[in-house]
Amino acid sequence: MNAIEASVLTKNFGSFTAVDHISFEVGVGEIFGFLGANGAGKTTAMRMLTGLLKPTSGTGIVAGFDINKESEKVKANIGYMSQRFALYGDLSVAENIRLFGGIYGMDPKLIEEKQTLLLQDLGLSDEKNSLVSRLPLGWKQKLAFSVSIFHSPKIVFLDEPTGGVDPAARRRFWEMIYDAADKGITVFVTTHYMDEAEYCDRVSIMVDGGIEALDSPARMKHHYNVSSMDDVFQMIARKAKRMAD
Repeated sequence: MNAIEASVLTKNFGSFTAVDHISFEVGVGEIFGFLGANGAGKTTAMRMLTGLLKPTSGTGIVAGFDINKESEKVKANIGYMSQRFALYGDLSVAENIRLFGGIYGMDPKLIEEKQTLLLQDLGLSDEKNSLVSRLPLGWKQKLAFSVSIFHSPKIVFLDEPTGGVDPAARRRFWEMIYDAADKGITVFVTTHYMDEAEYCDRVSIMVDGGIEALDSPARMKHHYNVSSMDDVFQMIARKAKRMAD
């Protein structure tokens, strides 16, 4: 059973092919790393998979729904977190939780029940009325991830979620990712940190709109006869000819 299925997925902007006939599958509960240098096409691909951008051609099934015909159902069954936008800084911790719970159509009573448990788990009960903008970055990050899966989505898309965070905080964040995967949530993550690629079950690496490699980190390192995913990435990414996504 797969959480994501993409078949010859393509996106053209005029004469420019941003995503070029990519095909892959992601299993339920898998942590899937989606890598590529700037300009590789991964952002465009993710926007298609999340129902934000209509493909030029090809098909995609996400959380059991067709990205071409059922984009709203796709959006309702996924979570999303970005480095650039995840929470409203001028709202309190509790207000952010209630807002996103409402956006995803959760019952108000359930929101309140889950909010209490979430704040306890995160150690933020005493900060529930604090503005998010005043929280330390590590706390913001943990809260943003928790909010993205608050409605128990089938899949969560994480777009460079750990940018600007120190290594210790990044490790703690990945503990939360593992916990989500253990609960059956599929994790689709983009990152520029190659040590994080090592934490994924499988990794794909895009180059110039296509998928150049897809396998587990261990098999990739064995195939290229190197000791780290950073070495793998450098060997593959140097094939790129274009510079902008």
